[in-house]
Amino acid sequence: MDLLEYQAKEWFREMGIPVLPSQRIDRPSDIKRLKIPYPVVLKSQVRVGGRGRAGGVRFVTNTIDAIAAAQTIFHLSILGELPEVLLAEAKYDADQEFYLAIVLDAAAHRPLLLGSPQGGIDVESAPELLQQVVVDQEFSPFYARRLTIKMGLQGPLIQTVSGIIEKMYQLFVQKDLDLVEINPLGVSSTGELMALDGKVSVNDRAIARHSDVAAMAEKMVQREKGRKYSLELGTWDEVDPASNIGVLGNGAGLVMATMDLLSDAGSKPAICLNIGHGRSWNATTPSFSDRLQQGLEFLSEQKNIQVVLVNILGTVPTPAELAQVIVNFVQRRERMTTSRSRTQSYSPRVIVRFAGAEIDAAKEQLATVQVSVAESLDEAVAQVSRFAKSSGRRK
Repeated sequence: MDLLEYQAKEWFREMGIPVLPSQRIDRPSDIKRLKIPYPVVLKSQVRVGGRGRAGGVRFVTNTIDAIAAAQTIFHLSILGELPEVLLAEAKYDADQEFYLAIVLDAAAHRPLLLGSPQGGIDVESAPELLQQVVVDQEFSPFYARRLTIKMGLQGPLIQTVSGIIEKMYQLFVQKDLDLVEINPLGVSSTGELMALDGKVSVNDRAIARHSDVAAMAEKMVQREKGRKYSLELGTWDEVDPASNIGVLGNGAGLVMATMDLLSDAGSKPAICLNIGHGRSWNATTPSFSDRLQQGLEFLSEQKNIQVVLVNILGTVPTPAELAQVIVNFVQRRERMTTSRSRTQSYSPRVIVRFAGAEIDAAKEQLATVQVSVAESLDEAVAQVSRFAKSSGRRK
């Protein structure tokens, strides 16, 4: 179970991990009773990634602008999720930003300490900087110190950052977590440390052992019942109803990156659909191939969608297996179009970009139907943008 940022920071505060002054905002009018001095940052509290690029994080300097920003964020769906709560937080100027995390290593069944001297939104752009230390015996400050040294930290930062890691580990053990992450850990010009953002994921099998976590889980279940999208299919976000482009990808970051590139090309998607990653963790979860098929059907049923960009990364399943799903979908839609009038059934143009093994085999399969295959994401976006602009919106 994933906690929201404000919930994670409440736990950080209890453990003595430094966090900024903040206030939960349940409705825009709460801004009038804000106790934090301006400037402040308003953050959408959603469990999906990419909220900054989607407009879910805004800096404001006065009450009027803050109320307007809060109203906008409350109505901003990010990959299918609307926030029920915002977090108002003091603005912080960091000279340096680090990445810290503790995860459960599934292979070794041991906690794994992770750290990078480059945090924030840039952490994924420099994977070679990410350091790790396996806690292979009883935890001691030695492990935390070892990670900071591998990160290249020097002087007082070794001791202060090690102290943060030790407190993160205490939280990890006490709450039966699968993940605790601080990204970024800000460092001021005076050496002050501050957890500027955080993620916490509780092991689902441990929820019942913690009354506070069980209460959170029950509230989440009730909220999920009212969601307008199916969690089995994935998460979707309506971006521009006037557009004729559908985007289907696996992973919030990938979908957001695709949307950004389309925007750079002068286009906007009507709907972005994130069908999640390839691996199914239990028998009741639809396979990735099933989610891909359902996602294609979902987008084809939207009357305004004329072209679908399929952007898939990974090797589970293989591109060849996914290509067969797309071939079956296109052939089925073509049969429906042939047997019915065009107004009753319509098959959107599909443009595919895969990355992984067995690409050549996938291309051979897709060549048997009316599907365009792009060598790169830039090429795929260019094809989609050209097709969308030349076709116009379907009546």
